[in-house]
Amino acid sequence: MSNRFLTPNSTLKTPGSKGLRMSTIELIGVSFDGFGREGHQARAAAALRNAGLETAFSGHEIVLSSDIQTPKPEPERAARSGMMNEAALLTMTRAVHARVRAALDDGRFPLVYGGDCTVLLGAVPALRDEIQDVGLLFVDGHEDTTPLDVSTDGEVANMEIALLLGITGKLAPVALRERLPALTPPALAMLGQRDKELRRELNVASLAHRGVLLRTDEDVADDPAGLAREAVAHIATNVSGWWLHTDLDVLAQDELVAQCVPGDVDVPGGLRWPQLTELVSAALQAGGCRGWSITIYDPEQDPDGSEARRIVRFVAAVAPNVP
Repeated sequence: MSNRFLTPNSTLKTPGSKGLRMSTIELIGVSFDGFGREGHQARAAAALRNAGLETAFSGHEIVLSSDIQTPKPEPERAARSGMMNEAALLTMTRAVHARVRAALDDGRFPLVYGGDCTVLLGAVPALRDEIQDVGLLFVDGHEDTTPLDVSTDGEVANMEIALLLGITGKLAPVALRERLPALTPPALAMLGQRDKELRRELNVASLAHRGVLLRTDEDVADDPAGLAREAVAHIATNVSGWWLHTDLDVLAQDELVAQCVPGDVDVPGGLRWPQLTELVSAALQAGGCRGWSITIYDPEQDPDGSEARRIVRFVAAVAPNVP
């Protein structure tokens, strides 16, 4: 394995290997906290590297990009849009879009890590701009479809799927709206959700009623690999390539404690690490994946780094299946 550090504007040509074609994975760290806090999820990328993330991809060429940085966080809602930490959000999504697009242009497989689900607001449009019709396999404990105008806290990681689909967003800044919508319901598959009660409280209907393939945590627990293959087959009938997103809050709370955000209430259920590993491995094996994001880890809830190391072991277990 070769590890190389690149600045955002640098390029790397993968050297040939004797009869063996190795894919090149670009690690794109994101220093961003959706609640506008100093530290917390903004420290996740560095913590995962310190836990050995670069060593998880044996057999692949690794490109390590410098972390995406954002302006000083603002733990308040923007006056017009109502979005929390808006300036940092716009900077982050713009940078993710540029980094992912550059990686794809150069034939690399982008892995976006750190931050929260709002990284998808940069990554999915970037893949859409590259291949036109884009799909998304969304592995998450929530559907993330809260409309902007009914959000109680303005936390955009609760609404990024609604934004990507164009269900909400009229109040969003132009810099964000100009890349949206980027998805259609048939090109979206969701696995692991367990937020029925929360959506009921907010009066938000499930995307299962809009033509999205959706399987709950209980469904997935019974057959992780089978439902992963079903999800990829569903997406593949509508697009030529797709993005994989893994929000670690799909795990049961006792499997990963360092996943909590302000206002969280522990909801029963969730996947176990072996189930998540089986699911992601099968999805990658099914083919067509063009990039991957891993989010929702707070190092400040993991003082000894043991959960960061567990995340790295998960990545290492599925890494042989990265195309």
